[in-house]
Amino acid sequence: MTATNAHEDFRNSALVIAGHGSTLNPDSSAPTHQHARRIRDAGIFQEVAVCFWKEEPSFAEVLRTIDSHTVYIVPNFISEGYFTRTVIPREMGLDGPTTHRDGRLIHYCEPTGNHPLMTSLLIRHAKATAGGVPPRETSLFIVGHGTGLDQNSAAAARWQAERIAELGEFAEVFPAYMEEAPFIADWHTTASMPNVVVVPFFISDGLHSYQDIPVLLGIREETGPAASQAEAFLENPRHLRGRELYYSGAIGSAPEFAEVIIEQARRFGD
Repeated sequence: MTATNAHEDFRNSALVIAGHGSTLNPDSSAPTHQHARRIRDAGIFQEVAVCFWKEEPSFAEVLRTIDSHTVYIVPNFISEGYFTRTVIPREMGLDGPTTHRDGRLIHYCEPTGNHPLMTSLLIRHAKATAGGVPPRETSLFIVGHGTGLDQNSAAAARWQAERIAELGEFAEVFPAYMEEAPFIADWHTTASMPNVVVVPFFISDGLHSYQDIPVLLGIREETGPAASQAEAFLENPRHLRGRELYYSGAIGSAPEFAEVIIEQARRFGD
């Protein structure tokens, strides 16, 4: 945890991390809870709480559990969208970036995926996944969901791929999607390098990163169990279609993601 001077900034404040959660996937909320524990253990905020749309505690009830006068709400989502712009403000009774209510100051921050640190985190995560393989001999894919359901999420993956490509560390960098072109299923025809690293641009592991994408990559023939039951998928590399394929967990599951959450709160108002 490297949040410089955070103790001074947030010593009388609360942090609320707002995630989606799931009634079907037990792994969906796990990273949010893990990041909250790391931040709580670091003693950076007076209070650290989590809340979810599909799990308890809910968006609507979490502020009742907070005692601090100042509260920072950080949506743990990859991009701006329906949940960050409509659902969370509605359920939490927010009336703008800053809400004054019941003697409390509530700051509503941008989603985690919007922070500039995401680019360096994706690069570090990709390099760690490939275990020392030269980036200049590597094709990197940043994978989003795609389809018209969330154009902002698709745009975020594309923007990150473009930023990483501009830095010139990897031989090739591509955005790819599960359900729209360019498709991640076509990775073997898109990449020209002997090493391929695939990083799911999702908040958590589960239905997509540990069931759907492995089938699209050719790692397995049919969907498998949830992430918590599928540690074998963390074995790298896999020799497929004449390449060495390295497949990582979702970027939102990386331990360093806790720093992004802290810095998104610090960035409020900048």
